[in-house]
Amino acid sequence: MSLWTAAEAAAATGGRAVGDWTVEGVSIDTRTIAPGDLFVALTAARDGHDFVAQALEKGAGAALVSRIPEGVDRSAPLLIVEDVLEALEALGAAGRARTQARVVAVTGSVGKTSTKEMLAVVLDRQGRCHAAEASYNNHWGVPLTLARMPVETDFAVIEIGMNHPGEIEPLARLARPHVAMVTTVAAVHLEAFDDVAGIAREKAAIFEGLEPAGVALVNGDIETTPVLLEAAQARAGRVESFGEGASNSLRLTHVDLSDEATVLQANIHGTDQLVRLATPGRHFAMNAVAVLGAVSALGGDVTLAARDLALWQPPEGRGTRDTVVLDPVEHHAITLIDDAFNANPTSMAAALEVLAATQPTDGIGRVGQGRRVAVLGDMLELGADEIAMHADLARLPQMDEIDLVHCAGPMMQALWAALPAEKQGRWSESAADLAASAHHLIDAGDVLLVKGSKGSKVSLVVDAVRKLGHRQGV
Repeated sequence: MSLWTAAEAAAATGGRAVGDWTVEGVSIDTRTIAPGDLFVALTAARDGHDFVAQALEKGAGAALVSRIPEGVDRSAPLLIVEDVLEALEALGAAGRARTQARVVAVTGSVGKTSTKEMLAVVLDRQGRCHAAEASYNNHWGVPLTLARMPVETDFAVIEIGMNHPGEIEPLARLARPHVAMVTTVAAVHLEAFDDVAGIAREKAAIFEGLEPAGVALVNGDIETTPVLLEAAQARAGRVESFGEGASNSLRLTHVDLSDEATVLQANIHGTDQLVRLATPGRHFAMNAVAVLGAVSALGGDVTLAARDLALWQPPEGRGTRDTVVLDPVEHHAITLIDDAFNANPTSMAAALEVLAATQPTDGIGRVGQGRRVAVLGDMLELGADEIAMHADLARLPQMDEIDLVHCAGPMMQALWAALPAEKQGRWSESAADLAASAHHLIDAGDVLLVKGSKGSKVSLVVDAVRKLGHRQGV
């Protein structure tokens, strides 16, 4: 089915189409491009124009360019514009304008990708849902998502992120959501802001894009809730808050964590809902309540969504659980919790709570008693108090249930030093050093959590542990 014709794309961007072509998708990467895609030659780390010939050879239906690249025939299917990124934004705006889809936009310091994926799962069971791929939430990811949206979409889920002030509002105005959500506000990217309240104000800029009579959803349990509420009330037709507090209209009333699941009860506008998530995490429970609120605001079936949340699984690196079989004959294994994609004090506390709730297996390893083990990498972009924030993790109550903590990175040395001696595992300057000795970090029967900011490269430890045995999904 055609997504864009040459005439439609030219009208949307003000560009000049070469040839009478149609495309079925939009891509910015020749490594994953599919036949029939429009290849967008963005200039980032490398100039996308250098890959246009390759994209066309792979079957791209056309290419969005600001010039005819060397080695590309002048009669090749092209859309020539003055600026490729601006043209992508225009294409995204046109994609949003031509659909009758109900749109929800999600931002937050923690949980926006998981919440976006939860929404995509439940809304896809109630209509044709289009959602952002991976974490495509920045200045090119949002317009790319909108440009990819089919005309006949019923629901769209747009993730919006930021690193610096002023990034969220233009993306929210591009997305024009009917429902806009802030999952939470935490000390993330604090080096670019004066304080956490500044982060809250930037997150709240998502409400500037709301359609008339749109609904704002805010986390009602955090210190910066008043900042979010003030911004929401100035722009939204209706404001809802979610959380455990009694003042919230969308309430998390009970949570049970087990090794393999989270069972929660929520009260959505006076109606009780029971939800089972197929992965543990109190933070996931809070996200689920926000999802049910969004479904309600979109006019969907909340009870059906509560049931369908059981189908959701966390994305790779965001709490994914695996069984790594070390000895297939003796059935000796460890449980690996891969949360290596991102980290800040809030998400670190949530992940350690998940680890604390797990049940290791005794009597099968060298140590004899199964352990709860954490491998933690540096939390990045926390600003001036970053060392103290790392050391403060040692005082979390969930640390009482954790047997051993290995640390990687110069900032995590502060946590390692603050731990009691019996909990101190290894400290290394880099995650690569810990990965090289992965076989010394674990024992059969252990539950291992690996978490850190992406830039800490603690995912190297995940890869090394998986190579020690045979990976099986939990």
